[in-house]
Amino acid sequence: MPGAIYAEGLVKTFGDVRALDGVDLDVPEGTVLGLLGPNGAGKTTTVRCLTTLLRPDSGKAVVAGVDVLRHPDAVRRSIGLSGQFAAVDEYLTGRENLQMVGQLYQMRAKAAKARAAELLEQFHLADAADRPAKTYSGGMRRRLDLAAALVVSPPVMFMDEPTTGLDPRNRQQLWEVIKQLVSGGTTLLLTTQYLEEADHLAHDIAVVDHGRVIAQGTSDQLKARTGGERVEVVVQDRERIATAAEVLRNLGKGETTVEEHTRRLTVPVSGGAKLLAEIIRELDTRGIGIDDIGLRRPTLDDVFLSLTGHAAESADQDRSEAPHQQKERNGKEAVK
Repeated sequence: MPGAIYAEGLVKTFGDVRALDGVDLDVPEGTVLGLLGPNGAGKTTTVRCLTTLLRPDSGKAVVAGVDVLRHPDAVRRSIGLSGQFAAVDEYLTGRENLQMVGQLYQMRAKAAKARAAELLEQFHLADAADRPAKTYSGGMRRRLDLAAALVVSPPVMFMDEPTTGLDPRNRQQLWEVIKQLVSGGTTLLLTTQYLEEADHLAHDIAVVDHGRVIAQGTSDQLKARTGGERVEVVVQDRERIATAAEVLRNLGKGETTVEEHTRRLTVPVSGGAKLLAEIIRELDTRGIGIDDIGLRRPTLDDVFLSLTGHAAESADQDRSEAPHQQKERNGKEAVK
């Protein structure tokens, strides 16, 4: 049975650019899928197709049990969307923005007011609740935008780079809110430029490149594809590098790389902490002093580099989607 978010063979073209080339996704209810990919990979286009802001050229999409193409209005009533740009009315106060969204969903005035107060407190905006949104900082606007997406407690949420531009403190606050949402049963599709964010929040991660999902799995599963663990050693005495390299060659499981200028040696290993202890003992036996030693596991940056051929890029919007920025600004209002 398909999950709360399901896509099969989604295709979308913009002129000569094939932004989506058969995207397949299946997100179980109550979980987080992190959608990663380089700029231009199709992440934002995928979100727009799943949230009815764009109509795919072909393929199938089901969100919260509703066919996206056949019943877009019903889908909009079942989702929340926080995009790359905060869609708030600058001339209304934070409280008025949230109450307005509630009334658009036909909530009674008293219920909308109570829900607004609850969200303002949850997102640490209560002290600024009655100030015009145009006086808010960028981080405050992002939090208000996310709060607006949650006025009706939707069962499915889409967050397109929700923490872009936030300082570490505000990012951590949003992470806590996201974890609370998911623990309450919300299903979330999250695109992010921060690999640490996906590692921290996502149950599953899908890597998108050139409009296709090229890999999917848990963070640990994806990291395991990059070649496993390695031991890194920094020796104290440059003259002992050759002896240290011999130790690592004997105990490691692959080629030892040496950086003479940093006195750093690296070797692939298997055996984890037990082998690390053995290497430390052997280096000590041979009288080789070390400044640093550690067992390094692959990061999502390593995964990204391995799968796409280059490191993760930062904050720019997907190149294939740039002409549609204004469409998202306008269209997102229809979803909220």
